[in-house]
Amino acid sequence: MNFITDHKIPLGEWMANLVDWLTFNAAGFFDAISYSLESLIMMLVDVFKWMPPAAPILITALLAWALHRSISLVAFVVVALLLILNLGYWQEMLETFVLVLTATSISVLVGVPIGIMAAHRPWLYTLMRPILDLMQTIPTFVYLIPTLVLFGLGVVPGLISTIIFAIAAPIRLTYLGISRVPEELLEAGQAFGATRSKLLFKVELPAAMPNIMAGITQCIMLSLSMVVIAALVGADGLGKPVIRALNTVNISQGFEAGLAIVLVAIILDRLCKTPASKNQEG
Repeated sequence: MNFITDHKIPLGEWMANLVDWLTFNAAGFFDAISYSLESLIMMLVDVFKWMPPAAPILITALLAWALHRSISLVAFVVVALLLILNLGYWQEMLETFVLVLTATSISVLVGVPIGIMAAHRPWLYTLMRPILDLMQTIPTFVYLIPTLVLFGLGVVPGLISTIIFAIAAPIRLTYLGISRVPEELLEAGQAFGATRSKLLFKVELPAAMPNIMAGITQCIMLSLSMVVIAALVGADGLGKPVIRALNTVNISQGFEAGLAIVLVAIILDRLCKTPASKNQEG
């Protein structure tokens, strides 16, 4: 046993050397990514801040009605957003929404194609599975250390950490949905002479859509769960008042900011639910 403890494998040193090497040799690349992402997020935040609060509330209510035709959902969306406005967290809510929207969009744009490729190539998913397990189980604070070194203080390391944490959900559920498409549907499509691309877009994706939408919803919830953690490295949003409340033991501020996060999570979850997922829950 002494031999094992006396000859420690320097995994941490290897990772530190890798980050140092990337920082020294690819600083311009990471600076360009940081500048691009931060500019995109700030532009979106400025657009939403330019609107009067009534505009986003009305747009969200109309979206809820168009997607679900539910008066109760529309009423909840309006009341929840008005409550956030009343509590004084409207600006922080917009910043959190933009961060979640950006992280979810990037995760879905990258994760769904990877999930499709993994479903068509089982060996690829076999290679990816331990990596996905690692991404979902490693403590989220660990992500912040290398991303903070590579991208600097601000919203970008929080965004990158959120993407790493959340992207596994759309990959896994897209893989699950595509791989479980009934063989009868595939054989019927092939019998009608469908090409591989038509088979994918006309048969596989529609059949797998409930799973893909569940992956998107999970991605949104995972992104929201990173809001407070991302605030530790300078990301704006509802995480900052939570951190301030924690540092000052301010119960009222912590409750109000936490309630705002919960309301945003419920709104996004209800908007993204498909009729199929509702029927499954029922």
